[in-house]
Amino acid sequence: MGMTRRTFLMELARSKGFRVESELSDSVTHIVAENNSYPEVLDWLRGQAVGDSSRFELLDISWLTACMEAGRPVDSEMKYRLMEQADRYPTLNTPESEVPSFTASKVSQYSCQRKTTLNNCNKKFTDVFEIMAENYEFKENEIFCLEFLRAASVLKSLPFPVTRMREIQGLPCMGDQVRDVIEDYTSQEIIEDGESSRAKDVLNDERYKSFKQFTSVFGVGVKTSEKWFRMGLRTLEEVKADKTLKLSKMQRAGFLYYEDLVSFVSKAEADAVSLIVKNTVCTFLPDALVTITGGFRRGKKIGHDIDFLITNPGPREDDELLHKVVDSWKKQGLLLYCDIIESTFVKEQIPSREVDAMDHFQKCFAILKLYKPRVDNSSYNTSKKIDMAEVKDWKAIRVDLVITPFEQYAYALLGWTGSRQFGRDLRRYATHERKMMLDNHALYDKRKRIFLKAGSEEEIFAHLGLDYVEPWERNA
Repeated sequence: MGMTRRTFLMELARSKGFRVESELSDSVTHIVAENNSYPEVLDWLRGQAVGDSSRFELLDISWLTACMEAGRPVDSEMKYRLMEQADRYPTLNTPESEVPSFTASKVSQYSCQRKTTLNNCNKKFTDVFEIMAENYEFKENEIFCLEFLRAASVLKSLPFPVTRMREIQGLPCMGDQVRDVIEDYTSQEIIEDGESSRAKDVLNDERYKSFKQFTSVFGVGVKTSEKWFRMGLRTLEEVKADKTLKLSKMQRAGFLYYEDLVSFVSKAEADAVSLIVKNTVCTFLPDALVTITGGFRRGKKIGHDIDFLITNPGPREDDELLHKVVDSWKKQGLLLYCDIIESTFVKEQIPSREVDAMDHFQKCFAILKLYKPRVDNSSYNTSKKIDMAEVKDWKAIRVDLVITPFEQYAYALLGWTGSRQFGRDLRRYATHERKMMLDNHALYDKRKRIFLKAGSEEEIFAHLGLDYVEPWERNA
């Protein structure tokens, strides 16, 4: 377990009244591990000169999180115990049809060591996990939010649909709450009803429903949603009707173009915007490299916004490029909203320890007007009178532009391609397994105390000792 996460969990448990020792001692009764097998914990105990391990309860981290949720020690049930491999996997008497055609123990806890395409055969589970994760995100409970997100990521990578509890034995990231949801599903609840009672409870929760509405507005996050909810507001209509609220420029744009912004952006629309962005950028910097990132680079057919990474491989640079592009769109009447964040990037700055830290490149969060293809007037029913001036012939599209120095391009491309969970796991892997620090700017080797240069994503994977994962295999 990473030092930061270990310290956080220890302090959290202590704050709830649990006795947690920093080192192994005679007073220890329970040993908790995360993503370690029974043999690995036994090896560790032998290294601590412990001859008899039977005096300890050897438990998965899910036992501790269950204790903290209950506010007291819960029973050390079989589902929490670390066990011998023979107890965890099918026996020789197990029918062949019931044995998964892969080895669960070989599934990595890191999504950067798995290949996850868009072919998700466990969508019934992962949809519920993501609802549960979102609910915990709204409650600012990071531990349980990540527990469900990591579990969803693991199930997305499986080559078969999970239908019974034994199929998740040995898989990483299957915490107590996750197991409970799967147990509900595999006990016929989802097979018969097609839904989870736990997900229904969340979807019908007043707080969740309000936060879901509020955060759907461009510029509104969890903090603002919390503020509005505490004011007694429950719907967007109530927010719009409250004249005492002072909305930011971004939030005003979010409400003004709400219907367009909450609708999905199609691949065709992304391609059309890509053409606009490339043509405008290359007008001012002909050698510029403009790359679409995010979900569309990972092969998705729909998204909520479109991200572009812009760099210049040539010797010429233009610090005013982003401002020139924005001014050009203003003159063409294409710009509906714009917020430019200036660069605070410092070369050879040690990468951030924060897994979700925002990078320091210059960027622009914009809303563009994308005109729809012209429709032949003859296609309209002539018996109906339509004022063509009232027909809206454009759609508001969210577009993010990021300017990066060419030397940092590979790292920025890797980070902005995502998925978010893939990026989190890649950084965790770098920290815990390679003693390196990775972010959108650089990779730093803490042992050698040097920055590792990379001209491509493939080189970054090689530095980390990982097999290369294609963009369309990063949908974790």
